This record gives sequence, structure tokens and C-alpha cells, in this order.
Amino acid sequence: PSPPLTSDELDAVYSIPFERRVHPFYAAMGRVRATDTTAFSITTHRGCFGGCSFCSISIHQGRKVTSRSRASIMNEARALTAHPDFKGIIPDLGGPTANMYGMGCSARKDGFCGNRDCLYPSPCPSLNANHKELITLLDEIRILPGIKKVFVASGVRHDLILCDKAHGVACLEKIIASHVSGQLKIAPEHSEKKIIALMKKPNTEKLLRFKKLFEELNRKHGKKQYLTYYFIAAHPGCEERDMLSLKKFIDHNLHLVPEQVQIFTPSPSTLSTLMYYTEKDPFTGEKLFVEKNAAKKSRQKNIITLTHKKIMGR
Repeated sequence: PSPPLTSDELDAVYSIPFERRVHPFYAAMGRVRATDTTAFSITTHRGCFGGCSFCSISIHQGRKVTSRSRASIMNEARALTAHPDFKGIIPDLGGPTANMYGMGCSARKDGFCGNRDCLYPSPCPSLNANHKELITLLDEIRILPGIKKVFVASGVRHDLILCDKAHGVACLEKIIASHVSGQLKIAPEHSEKKIIALMKKPNTEKLLRFKKLFEELNRKHGKKQYLTYYFIAAHPGCEERDMLSLKKFIDHNLHLVPEQVQIFTPSPSTLSTLMYYTEKDPFTGEKLFVEKNAAKKSRQKNIITLTHKKIMGR
């Protein structure tokens, strides 16, 4: 991939006066609903240091987070208010992971090490996991003339909120109080330890701590808002019994039927894709069960998205 843009280069790109409309050729065919959420969203940064095994974002955007300057973001927001189609709502202020804005490695200029991950199995001591810059940005953009509402619709890393002892809770509280449109997205992906380890995701103890904190802050502000959870079925190493265990976890702890569930799809250059094709754990050489039958993949998904009777075909 090409080297990631610098912050100055990102600022230059987003200073271009984009039309924020579809091409007239397509506009003549009717409304393009996809632009409802994209036309007036603002990208704050690119890249992700999350290091999830199945995700290709770090491959095509880089493991280092490159953030735009606050001045550049504010200038774009001001420009939005002059657009004839703008109604005062910014549908999303964020990036691949919304709460990584302004964060990075305090020890390395290139942003990452070759021998360890930034967040897995626990956040690196050299990681500047500080939400102060995001808090300041939210405070400033919210009061701009012509801006009615700013939403943080991109997913957040809940473990990143928890590891920031100084500003994590304050950032979450600010998002809950002013920047959630009813649901906040997080991605635990699974509950079983062996699958989480293969995915390089945080453990369920952190998920439940975050859920409790989210609910407490909602009560404090008199809000009725909810968490949207993303899960993956048929990831390498995952069997039906693991999905049944995940369903029990969801029923007992989350009390919902998940809607955001995807069947694992191999994508170029990711560790999970390597696991899918070799049927091995690349770090231990241990053989992995990999479900490759399409019907059985769907069955894994259905275990947590459908009722028991529907799963059994009744």
C-alpha cells in the first residue's frame, strides 16, 4: 500500500471544496439514499491500531492513526453550514474507530512495533490512550453557529475508553449526553476465550464493565439509549458449540437478539484469512477447525439471530 498521508496532507485533502452530491448522471435517475449519511459526515482521522485479526483497515489505511488538525475539522464544519442541502446535522464525526482521534504511540514515530500489538492482549504502556483531544473537538464543534447536532456514529473501542483513566469516562459521558442518536456501536465480536484470542479482541469482562458504565451514565443524564453489538459467525476456530455459548452469554448478559452479525469473509492480507486457508493458528501452528460449508456458516449465524425453533427448522 502507499504510505499513509501525513496530518498536513490530510488537512489539504479535506480543504478541497467537494460538491457533496452524486454525479448529475446518477442524480437524474433518482435519489441515492447512501448519501444521506455520508454527504455531511466528517472524517477526523485515518488508520487504526486496533490490530483485529480479521480487519483489513490497518492494511489499507495503516496501523498508525493520522489525525487531522482541529482547525481543519472546524473549517470543514463551517463550510458545511454554507451548503444549500445542509440541515444542521453532522451524521458522523469519526474515523475507522471513532475514539482513536489524536491518539498514537509515544515511543515510536512510525506508530507501531513489529513484535507486539497496541491493544492486545492489553493496551501497551507506550500508547497515548488519551481522549482529551476528542473531548475538546466535540466541545468546539457542537457550539458552532449553524450546527444543530453532531453524532458519533462510527464504532468506538470500549477497551480504549476503559484504559484511559484520566479522560475515558468523561469522553463517554459527553458522547452519551450529546452525540448519540439512540444507539452507540461497539464490536465485541464473540464471547469465547479461544475465539477472542484468535481475533485479538478484548475479553468479556471489559465488555460488561463498559456496558455497566454506559447504562449508569445514561441513567445519570435521563437518557434511554442502547448499545449496538457487532458479532462474527464462522470465524476460523469457531464451531457451532462456540456459537451456542455465545448465545448463552448474550441471553444472560446482553438480553437481546443481535442484528449486526456477519459471517466471516476472508479479506486480503489479514491474519484471519491466513487461518482460513491454512486451517492453522499462525503463531502456534495448532490445527484449527474452519467451517467452509455455506449452509453450516449460515447455521452458525442463525444460532444467535433466530429463535431455537427457527434454527431447528420448525
